[in-house]
Amino acid sequence: MDYKQKLEEFIETVMNQNGSDLHLGVGKVPAIRVMGELIFLVKEAILTKEDMVGILSQILGETKLKKFLEDQEVDFSYDFRGEARLRGNAFFQKGLISIALRLVPKVKSFEELHLPPIIGELARKKQGFFLVVGPVGQGKSTTLSSMVNLINNEQARHIITIEDPIEYVFTPNKSIIDQREIGIDTKDFYTALRSVFREDVNVIMVGEMRNPETIATAVTAAETGHLVLSTLHTNNASQTIDRIIDSFPGDQQEQIRTELASSLLGIFSQRLIPRISGGLVPAYELLLNNDAVSNLIREKRTKEIDVIIETGMESGMIDLNHSLIELVRAGEITIENAYQFSLNPRGLERLI
Repeated sequence: MDYKQKLEEFIETVMNQNGSDLHLGVGKVPAIRVMGELIFLVKEAILTKEDMVGILSQILGETKLKKFLEDQEVDFSYDFRGEARLRGNAFFQKGLISIALRLVPKVKSFEELHLPPIIGELARKKQGFFLVVGPVGQGKSTTLSSMVNLINNEQARHIITIEDPIEYVFTPNKSIIDQREIGIDTKDFYTALRSVFREDVNVIMVGEMRNPETIATAVTAAETGHLVLSTLHTNNASQTIDRIIDSFPGDQQEQIRTELASSLLGIFSQRLIPRISGGLVPAYELLLNNDAVSNLIREKRTKEIDVIIETGMESGMIDLNHSLIELVRAGEITIENAYQFSLNPRGLERLI
């Protein structure tokens, strides 16, 4: 079998069906995800161990394949004929190889992504710490890519991205953009982030805040004149602040609380909701740091931040329930999905 050709056929199927993901595994029929639903390619043969090793060798190359067989899991990115890029993970289950590949769409504008214009205003800031949060697969990396691209198209700045793996590939316009991949260009997030202080950088995009060392260095970078953009797998703004602080030992929490209170620009939490007309549309919450928020962070009163967001809409903050109800009123999503994605259904009911 020509494994490169077979892999490309599978990827073409995902693209032709407007799918998002491709799943391959030993003893399984290939499957793709379209509009959130798995579709099995029943006309394709069940994949064997030889098939999976052959396909993976096309993706990773022999050196990385050998390391994968030793480590038993690996993150990677794959360029498809220069037409598309995919990020993926290969892993073992019950001693057998499986692969999950996600199609990375082209970098889009805020308008195309249906994001609020205020995100663009935050991207134009000279310094501060801004986080995009939400569960896996809710468009966090896509939102960050649109912010980086806006800076690239409008300002002469030095942008460094630190990713595992590189997802969106940027074409430098007015900015210098250096994209560093963990395991290829640098040892880990912390090492790469520590190095930016010697690299004359203006904007730092970190794929994910994974440990206290990375968070602490990112906050320090934001305090010392850099714009730092990153993601966390949290549900909303108040939970994000608690997660950051709780990741540190008790004797360090007061310091990180103080630093976060002064360096934080905002936290954008988003969900992708099935659209009535097809496709997905984002609903979101936006916390903007101000004196009131900063004081709540310092005084360990993060539970009160939700109220600040609800009452801060005039200053640009966005409450998730208001975002959901606006989508319902615009005929974009169903009321059932609004309830399903709301983090406060009782509050949503009061808005109806």
